[in-house]
Amino acid sequence: MYAPRAMAGGEVQLVDLVKRFGEFTAVAGVNLDMPSGEFFSLLGPSGCGKTTTLRMIAGFERPTSGRILLDGEDVAQTPPHRRNVNTVFQSYALFPHLNVADNVAFGLKYKKVTKAERAAAVAEALSLVQLTGFEKRKPGQLSGGQQQRVALARALVLRPRVLLLDEPLGALDARLRKDLQVELKTLQESLGITFVFVTHDQEEALTMSDRVAVMNGGRVEQSGPPQYIYEEPATLFVADFLGVSNLVPAEASGRVGAACMLKIGDVPMRAAQGSVDARGSVKAMIRPERVRIEDQGALGENRLPGLVEHLVFLGSFREVRVRLLGGALVTAVQANDGTESVHAQGSAVSVHLPAESLRVLPDVPEPAVEAEAEAAEAPAS
Repeated sequence: MYAPRAMAGGEVQLVDLVKRFGEFTAVAGVNLDMPSGEFFSLLGPSGCGKTTTLRMIAGFERPTSGRILLDGEDVAQTPPHRRNVNTVFQSYALFPHLNVADNVAFGLKYKKVTKAERAAAVAEALSLVQLTGFEKRKPGQLSGGQQQRVALARALVLRPRVLLLDEPLGALDARLRKDLQVELKTLQESLGITFVFVTHDQEEALTMSDRVAVMNGGRVEQSGPPQYIYEEPATLFVADFLGVSNLVPAEASGRVGAACMLKIGDVPMRAAQGSVDARGSVKAMIRPERVRIEDQGALGENRLPGLVEHLVFLGSFREVRVRLLGGALVTAVQANDGTESVHAQGSAVSVHLPAESLRVLPDVPEPAVEAEAEAAEAPAS
């Protein structure tokens, strides 16, 4: 018997998960805990292993080794139709010859439901995605955003414990994508279902997620709440991939008090974040919104001389790109408050990198993301 409103989030745990395609390792020992009822994003560039990981949770790919626990039960070898998870694809995968109601009801064909229960479930699912009144339309009569909502309704009507979303907003225009980001998060919170969302878009991950795992080269570089990862990236890859970062070459001489002593060129600096005990070649990392552009000759610690190379107007804010003495390029952002920038292109300035915002990251090469990884993920594209 079909049980209405039986939606509840499921906990997903990935334990030493590995997937190889011949000699190539697409997923290399992933360990993740996706708590029940959270919006969890797998974020990374093309070929990093995120879609392959999602396909293994769905059951479309069998792992080479490792476990996939759904509420404590290992489902790594369980076929897709016997897992209480559903998937929403970027391509929507709607049946063009069926109307909206029949597309949504398709999965219920294999459940023991009465006609009245079926109609009630379809009506509820369409109401959740704000498509009441569209039951008789065919997919070809809908916009891209409406088709995506139909795909969502079709997945939700089966009341999964986990909903898997494979870049579902990728084919939409920028404005619609922003609107649906908010709608998706609101829907997830109201239903309490665990959402596992794959994306290469940092803004999507930051906007919607309770927790993010940043992947690179088949491995998880860092996972945690989005604000934590943004503020405290653990590696150069995470710092550079999630948001915009200034990464300035520096030499570290170890900790003094609560900060690491650095030299950028010949200028001594203090950095109070990151690997403050580091010595040798490092990267000094700071977000553009924390950089301060001051008049030439401004006094105080952590100030570097430079020349304004470019002013870039970006609507609500502008970028000021400064070439430091020594060659490094640093970007600062300034809110568009209606005033002109006081520092013109070509002017000499002082760049303030506050110690409490300056992070020391080990200057080590990141694992290469091999081109074959893209081919390994191709079935899900």
